[in-house]
Amino acid sequence: MIIAANRGPVTFQTAEDGSRSFTRGAGGLVTALTGLAQQIDATWIACARTEADMAWGQGDVPMGTGKHRGNIRVQFLAPEPEAYDRYYNVIANPLLWFLQHSMWNMPLAPVIDRSTWLAWDDGYVAINQLFADAIVEQVRANGQPTLVMLQDYHLYLAPRMVRGQMRPSERPVLMHFVHIPWPGAEYWRILPPAMRGAILEGLCGADIVGFQTHADALNFMRTCQTHLNRVGVRYGRGRVWYRNHATHVRAFPVSIDVGRLKRLARSQEVAQHRVDIENLVGDCQLILRIERIEPSKNIVRGFQAFGEMLELYPEHRGKVKFLALLVPSRLDVDEYRAYLDAVMAAAGQINAHYGSSNWEPVRVLVGESYPRAVAAMQRYDALLVNATADGMNLVAKEGPVVNRRDGTLVLSEGTGAREQLEPAALVIPACDIYATANALHRALVMPAEERRERGQRLRTLVEENDIEMWLCSQLETVTRLKL
Repeated sequence: MIIAANRGPVTFQTAEDGSRSFTRGAGGLVTALTGLAQQIDATWIACARTEADMAWGQGDVPMGTGKHRGNIRVQFLAPEPEAYDRYYNVIANPLLWFLQHSMWNMPLAPVIDRSTWLAWDDGYVAINQLFADAIVEQVRANGQPTLVMLQDYHLYLAPRMVRGQMRPSERPVLMHFVHIPWPGAEYWRILPPAMRGAILEGLCGADIVGFQTHADALNFMRTCQTHLNRVGVRYGRGRVWYRNHATHVRAFPVSIDVGRLKRLARSQEVAQHRVDIENLVGDCQLILRIERIEPSKNIVRGFQAFGEMLELYPEHRGKVKFLALLVPSRLDVDEYRAYLDAVMAAAGQINAHYGSSNWEPVRVLVGESYPRAVAAMQRYDALLVNATADGMNLVAKEGPVVNRRDGTLVLSEGTGAREQLEPAALVIPACDIYATANALHRALVMPAEERRERGQRLRTLVEENDIEMWLCSQLETVTRLKL
């Protein structure tokens, strides 16, 4: 098996004494592969992120502990810094990220100019070719049937590149999983035809393309039918036929490592943070949100909905706190810096209007601390996840697993997790702060028995579809299709 992703499973650091160590990535894909590493030869190809990564180059990295211990071979690519900057900071982010989260303000942005095309040709295309070359080399070195699992929007061109460089008899099985939303066909007209066509042709070079939801998978097939010539789409079978090749389109909702999360929730570090959370909340009910600070997370409307709730249902004043644990994200992008300012202003307005000397309605804590987040998830009465567009949103799955108060999940239609969790969540339109305010109120006054039933159903839905199930479902699809 070969994994290809922008980021690797580990990041290396070099100490002052010259010794080298590494930090394991926290992503679910890393966790899932740890178990597989004992049974399958696994190679992970990624871009180097530190000088220590580049110095290390490639080799086996021990992953896991005890009976779950195994090795994953990691190969770091070292693209030219300017090429990587163009690939990552111009095309992948923000151009594709904003497009796929439906975030562009079309009357004004994006502006695709010569510098964008330079970033496309000398950045995105070049880095995808670098990955493709490394994959081809590794497949040939393996000398046996190989499954290649490409990850996300950074590598849309690579499947077609790999397929074009290899004879049919030596080609691996190519899978590409898209972690972020796939918008409707018309929205893809933002991109020039050459870029749009290259992306679709690239993905149609894969044998399987996976998405978070069935809606995303359907949107992809519609996009192919709209923007590719001489393409055949079989919606019922989930298949795109292009250039004499079949690409199977499926939904594989990503999930969490339930066991690892529960172990962390029992740790002393989380217990210490829980004391701080209890001291902050006191006897109040708690509305919680945990997000990266980015526009698609819809944080400002979440605060506005809380203010609307306090206006509609004044009985909650002085009795409820809204805690927002926010992680800075991409603050080198103008839109993200402006959004952080808007978030802090919205929280300040609610505190100024409704707060008193002994009650602060909204508390915003900025900084990354996963143990603190887990402690807060144990305490919430209502968990608000109201993104306008989100591939999955794992907070919506983590919260119900560790919550101790039968808290209620308030979940927007634009969140990928909605497709799985809707039966037990309160689902809202992302832009409707009136509906969100009423959902928050309902969550806070919901009868105990209904809370327990919803909480248990959410836990069951998540625990029966964890990160191992996500990976196994992809491998089973490969087997079932006889690829």
